[in-house]
Amino acid sequence: MTNRITKLFNIQYPIIQAGMIWNSGWRLASASSNAGILGLIGAGSMYPDVLREHIQKCKKATDKPFGVNVPMLYPNVEEIMDIIVEEGVEIVFTSAGNPKTWTKWLQDRGITVVHVVSSVKFALKAQDAGVDAVVAEGFEAGGHNGRDETTTLTLIPMVKEQIHIPLIAAGGIACGKAMLATIILGADAVQVGSRFVASNESSAHQSFKDVVVNSKEGDTQLTLKELAPVRLIKNKFFNDIQELYKSSPTPEQLRELLGRARAKRGMFEGDLEDGELEIGQIAGLINDIKPVAEIVQDMVTEFEDAKKMVASL
Repeated sequence: MTNRITKLFNIQYPIIQAGMIWNSGWRLASASSNAGILGLIGAGSMYPDVLREHIQKCKKATDKPFGVNVPMLYPNVEEIMDIIVEEGVEIVFTSAGNPKTWTKWLQDRGITVVHVVSSVKFALKAQDAGVDAVVAEGFEAGGHNGRDETTTLTLIPMVKEQIHIPLIAAGGIACGKAMLATIILGADAVQVGSRFVASNESSAHQSFKDVVVNSKEGDTQLTLKELAPVRLIKNKFFNDIQELYKSSPTPEQLRELLGRARAKRGMFEGDLEDGELEIGQIAGLINDIKPVAEIVQDMVTEFEDAKKMVASL
């Protein structure tokens, strides 16, 4: 399975484990890289010194390539970038910001840069900024999302028509058949998040993993568009948001309800009532918790079987 992405990252399979907040620590990233895909540490939930510790532990746990995902909206992003360079990380995925801010700075220091987008417009901006590849993430994805609500199967071919750099599909992908579908539509690889939340190595709280496994169709919804659109599992906190919407709240009132550390309380500490539980629509098809290596092998096997099935049609 050699293509532009496997060559770019020096990995066996064209699969990237998403760098998710409160889920993607060094254990998940190193297990993913050891399984032949690209593991990512999610820096968004880490103070700089914690990120350094995770990078160092990941380097000890794998001799394969891994990277760090950096949401650029965080106030200590400069310190985070310095740590990434100091620790010799060779791959960075940026998101939630202007790719021009850091792309050249990172590339000048020998780092491969990928930017996450949710639209054709932002894919073109990322390409113009000089990134090495883009992740196009559809409306189905968990966590923070695009405002346009473009689905993955619509977004990927639209982006593919407009860019020439490698394209990674994300949003609603958790199995080999979905991987094949997006590659047929023009993607060079897939980024997978929710499926890896329900893994043994994920740093998510066991209670959150159990909720993901038990989720059904319609159990997630995009909300808080006035702040930053985010897909959440419907729980008490989600219902509180919907109740507040009945009074046509201001963004300030929504921020007050959101407060601080909601995502940590929900996903990392296991507060299933008042915590923020971020997961993708594909949770309805995730039925078990298993080791990363097994998840990867299942995806690859199903991908190869699906190719044979399509060829026989």
